[in-house]
Amino acid sequence: MELDLLVTDGEVIDGSGSPARSVDVGVRDGRLLLLPPGSRSAATVVNARGLVVTPGFIDVHTHSDLLAGDDEQRETLRLAPLRQGVTTEICGNCGISPFPVPAGQAEMVRDLVAATFGPPAATYASFAEFAAAQGAARRNHLATLVGHGTLRAAVVGFAQRRATADELRHMCALLDEALTAGAAGLSTGLIYSPGVNAGTDEVIALARVAAAHGKPYVTHLRDEMSQVESALEEAIEIATAAGAALQVSHHKTAGRRSWGATVRTLARLERARAEGLDVLCDVYPYTAGSTALHALLPPWVIADGVPAMLTAVREATVRDRIRADLAAGLPGWENTVGNGGWDLIRVASAPTSPEVEGHTIADLAAARGVDPVDWVCDLLAAEAGNVTILSHSMREDDVRRVLASPLAMLCSDGVPKPGRPHPRWAGSFARVLGHYVRDVGLLSLTEAVHKMTGMPAHRFGLTGRGLLADGYAADLVVLDPAEAADGATYDDPLAPPRGVRYVVVDGRVVVDGDRVTEARPGRVLAVADRAPATPRRT
Repeated sequence: MELDLLVTDGEVIDGSGSPARSVDVGVRDGRLLLLPPGSRSAATVVNARGLVVTPGFIDVHTHSDLLAGDDEQRETLRLAPLRQGVTTEICGNCGISPFPVPAGQAEMVRDLVAATFGPPAATYASFAEFAAAQGAARRNHLATLVGHGTLRAAVVGFAQRRATADELRHMCALLDEALTAGAAGLSTGLIYSPGVNAGTDEVIALARVAAAHGKPYVTHLRDEMSQVESALEEAIEIATAAGAALQVSHHKTAGRRSWGATVRTLARLERARAEGLDVLCDVYPYTAGSTALHALLPPWVIADGVPAMLTAVREATVRDRIRADLAAGLPGWENTVGNGGWDLIRVASAPTSPEVEGHTIADLAAARGVDPVDWVCDLLAAEAGNVTILSHSMREDDVRRVLASPLAMLCSDGVPKPGRPHPRWAGSFARVLGHYVRDVGLLSLTEAVHKMTGMPAHRFGLTGRGLLADGYAADLVVLDPAEAADGATYDDPLAPPRGVRYVVVDGRVVVDGDRVTEARPGRVLAVADRAPATPRRT
């Protein structure tokens, strides 16, 4: 029987970490078949001589589930990871997912999503409703985590207090239902409201639910700056007590006070793994991070929800209190500005004030002759909270140390918003292939591909994906390792990469050279339960 697609004469790196080999890669009915060179024919043949064939890349940390709307700009944003070869994205990260949201709480959660990722913001009652809403519009796949912040907002709200026993049982029930339906794990964003209001015991209880499904606890630590080491200890405590696999999101040691600390944090992760904890991390290959502007303010500012925050930031007494807390800090709060400074914070997206995008808050405030806190509060009020920033807060040696770690896989942490989004959304995977593999030699091509494919597929239970092997889903990339490079920059953040020749999703070509095809085989993947981990004694 003739194949649907055949990729011939390429150097195949199968994603397992094994050396490259020369085989043909065939596709029939969306599944792979590895063949001796020249042994079969196909309806469509791709000659990959001089090129490398790999599994489709898996981006383990994105926020594209919150990219609602179908206008041309948002469609351009959706194509950015695809052009790099990303065939599957793991979303629902940092404690924010658009489900599960009971109908009566939809407005509160929608306000949070809109202020963080921009309107239009949609929420869904269940995993199934979320999956159905994606329709047939996607070119690549999504798998999704359940956000603790969403659970808390839906059940507790933004109140700065511990959850009651009944509220915690409700959150656990919502999580259990979503995981049973196919969500891939639990995520937290413990620097963000409302997740910042949760105690360690609350997160342990929820992580136990994830562990019962054999799914990971994925965490944006409570602090990635001066208190990163104690925050990492909390994450290890949670996973250990819950018996859950631990995934440390976009691991970094940011802010001048923690530069160089990856020497200790990676050693701590290695020790925890040697002691029996299933712990891994991910990283994006840049020294700048990105988040919502309101996340830089003390958590009490948003304690009564987004509309109340937008009213409060207009008041002089509130601004004075913000200034005092930024100067002194608060217990348990990651003080990004206090650990860095307004000169390291650039505006990435301000939809009605595009003239401020790309400039530092220090410079923008100075140009107006006002205090930076006043300028920030004015902008938040004018933009209904919908402002994204870049924080140039990491050091290159720390980024390289994490990238090179055998415990780390690759992510973009892409926040696909209009304006000047972080170039990581359009450049992370191509940047590693070009800069860190070919130019710097930090990783071999085989190591890098494993971090992008087989390793994340195994971590997130994406059965039948992540490898070039017989019977696996036909997600693959054909690239030129001599040309692969990121085109995206901070000034031109959506410029396409170079060197990616073909991208195939479920056996259908979605990228053909510089052209994105009309094929839309992508869907939301339901992740099956795995055998629960055995809880460790504490």
